[in-house]
Amino acid sequence: MTATLAFVIILVFLALVFDYINGFHDAANSIATVVSTRVLSPGIAVLWAAFFNFIAFAVFGTRVAKAIGDGVRMDLISPEQRLWVLLAALLGAIIWNLITWYLGLPTSSSHALLGGYAGAGVAAYGGVTGLLKTDVWLRTLKFIVLSPLIGMVLGFTLMVLVYWIFRSFSAARVDKIFRRGQLLSAAAFSLGHGGNDAQKTMGIITAVLTAGGVWGLSYGPNGSLPHIPLSVVLSAHAAIAFGTLSGGWRIVRTMGTRITKLKPVGGFCAETAAALTLAYVTLTGTPVSTTHTITGSIVGVGATRRLSAVKWGVAGRIVWAWILTIPAAATIAAMSFWLVRFLFQTF
Repeated sequence: MTATLAFVIILVFLALVFDYINGFHDAANSIATVVSTRVLSPGIAVLWAAFFNFIAFAVFGTRVAKAIGDGVRMDLISPEQRLWVLLAALLGAIIWNLITWYLGLPTSSSHALLGGYAGAGVAAYGGVTGLLKTDVWLRTLKFIVLSPLIGMVLGFTLMVLVYWIFRSFSAARVDKIFRRGQLLSAAAFSLGHGGNDAQKTMGIITAVLTAGGVWGLSYGPNGSLPHIPLSVVLSAHAAIAFGTLSGGWRIVRTMGTRITKLKPVGGFCAETAAALTLAYVTLTGTPVSTTHTITGSIVGVGATRRLSAVKWGVAGRIVWAWILTIPAAATIAAMSFWLVRFLFQTF
C-alpha cells in the first residue's frame, strides 16, 4: 500500500467520524421536540430518526454533496497539498463541533465543515481570490439568514392554521391527534436532516478520493467534483444514522425545553415547517443548517402564544454561536493546515 493510499484511507475514515459526530451533534434537531413532548421515549426516538436518516439517500440526489465539494477550487492548490487541506478542513470542523457539543450549543455542522474547508484552502493557496466558488458561498451565506426565517414563518403559520382548524376540538382530542401526527413530522424532518447533512460528508469524501487519484476520479471543468460513487453515498448515510443512534442529550435539552415549552401540536408544526424547508433546499442543492432551520421553526411556534414564551436569551446565545461557526472553524482549520504542513515537511 502506497503512502498516498494510506493517507486517503485515513482521511475517509476521519470524514466518516465527522459524519458520525454530525449525527449525534444534530440528533437533537431530529428528536428534541418529539422527546420533549413525550410522544416517544429517547431510545425509540433515536431509532426512529436514525432509520429515516439512513433511507434519505433513496429520496434525495447528491446536489448538496456537489455544492460542498465544489466550494473550493482544489485544482488551484498544488497536488501535494490537497490531502493536507482536506485533513485540516476535517480537523477544523470536528474540533469546533466537539467544543460546541460540550457547551450544549446547537451550532451548524454544515457551516463548520464549509468554514473548515475554506480556512484550510485559503491557508494553502495564500489568498481568497479565485479559490472560493462565489455561487456556492453566496447561496450558503444567504440561507444562514433565510433558513431560520423560513422555518420561523412556516412554524408560526402552521400553528395559527392548526389553532383555527381545530378551534372547536377539546384540548385532549387535539393532543391525541398530534401525538400520532408527530411521528410523521419527526420522520419527515429526519429524512430532510439525513438528506442534507449526510451529503456534506459525501462531498468531502469524494474530494479526498479525487485528490488521491483513487478509482480514476478526476476534477471536471473549473475544478468541479466528479460523480459521487454509490459506496460513498451509502457509507455517509450509515455513519450519520449511527451517530444519531448515539444521541446528543446536552443539545436535546437546549432545543427541546430551553427555547420554549412545546406540546405535541407545537412539536408537529415545528418539525413539519423545518421538514418542508429542508426538502426545498436539499432538492435545489443548497447546503443549509438543520439546526438553524428547526430552531427558527420552534421560535415561530412559541411566538404564537406570546413573544415572552420564547426564551430570547437562549436563542440569542445560539445565534452568536451560529455567527462564530464559519470563522472559528476556518481559523482552527488554517492553524491545523500549518501544523500538518510543518509535520509532513519536517518528517
